[in-house]
Amino acid sequence: MRLPLLLFIVVPFVEIMLLLKVSEHIGALPTIALVLLTAFIGVNLLKRQGLSTLLRFQERVQSGEIPAQEIVEGMLIAFSGALLLTPGFVTDTIGFSCLLPPVRRRIAQRILRSGNTFFMGGSVGGNSAFYYRQEYQTRRDDGHTFEGEFRDETRPRPTLEERDED
Repeated sequence: MRLPLLLFIVVPFVEIMLLLKVSEHIGALPTIALVLLTAFIGVNLLKRQGLSTLLRFQERVQSGEIPAQEIVEGMLIAFSGALLLTPGFVTDTIGFSCLLPPVRRRIAQRILRSGNTFFMGGSVGGNSAFYYRQEYQTRRDDGHTFEGEFRDETRPRPTLEERDED
């Protein structure tokens, strides 16, 4: 909880200081033009990357697979879009890096591999439920590896306070 608050306070100050330094070196109008240019390029990249991720999502769903990677990548693309629309060079750099497919896929894989991912899934009757997803591997004595996922439905649903602490 403290880190997001700290970032919310510190990042705008860093952005303003950096914008002022850049405008001292190249001037105010070129700095404004550079910020607008990065926003324009970012929006175009955002459209392309979002569309390609959506297409991969649809392919996975049609083939009967769970599109977890694409869901996480979609959230990263949305996060990138918010950063790119925020004026500043630091947020643009982070936003552009998350739009690069190799970087985005690696971040998404790390999030999925953490094993502590909460998904919202539908149930019969349209009621939604949270469930805990954890990946595991086990090795049998004969050397075969079994990979899989399980859903622990006996685990109590976390409260908002518990989720904020993580």
